[in-house]
Amino acid sequence: MDLGVKGKRVLITGGTRGIGKAITEIFVTEQAKVGIVARNKSELLKVHDDLGVQIYEKDLSKANDRKNLMTEFITCNNGIDILINNVGASHGGSIINTHYGIFEEAMQLNFISAVHLSQLAIQNMKVNQEGTIVNISSIYGREAGGNPTYNASKAALISFTKSLSKEAIKDNIRVNGIAPGAIFHLNEVWKKRIETDPQYLEKYAKERIPAGRLGNPEEIANVVAFLASNKSSWIVGATINVDGGQSHLNF
Repeated sequence: MDLGVKGKRVLITGGTRGIGKAITEIFVTEQAKVGIVARNKSELLKVHDDLGVQIYEKDLSKANDRKNLMTEFITCNNGIDILINNVGASHGGSIINTHYGIFEEAMQLNFISAVHLSQLAIQNMKVNQEGTIVNISSIYGREAGGNPTYNASKAALISFTKSLSKEAIKDNIRVNGIAPGAIFHLNEVWKKRIETDPQYLEKYAKERIPAGRLGNPEEIANVVAFLASNKSSWIVGATINVDGGQSHLNF
């Protein structure tokens, strides 16, 4: 399907690995003008070499880095059409044993970065009276099951997505989100689990996911690209579960 995003100016946060890299790849395939941001310079350079995208080395937990990122991207591309707020990380452990400052760190990276970048992007999108923002949250933003700091930040992101969508649509800017379930890519977390128990993935899928397997990053990226395109023009303020039936809530 031609999603009609050829030539669109797309900024993807956390675009060097896992879900973010898969999102980067699909927009490159669709011939969009893609920029990605991350903290790891070597990972950025590898994606640049592989895919030819613009790269920005920034720490999105810092306000000045967010401002500089948006200024640089808009200057380089003469605007922005699509923002994908994907960056995120899990911090701390149980609530009782996690210092409140760790909650603040999680909120800065997982939530405040999306709020701030969305505000900055919308200022430019309003000029053309068109744009889309897709926020990557989690099914654990709706129900218990993950790390408490992560859950709280992703719950805030789901609420923010709905609230911002009502304001932004007046300028023909659509804001939506995706709540992934368990997605497998060989990061440090999954590596440790597999090293501890080689059967971990099989047991996890059997016990928790009706579809019987973990998802893959491309399955999230496909939905992101759809939501960012005009093929989803009547979807506003939704956060869609993409989880193989893993989530338990009825909404």
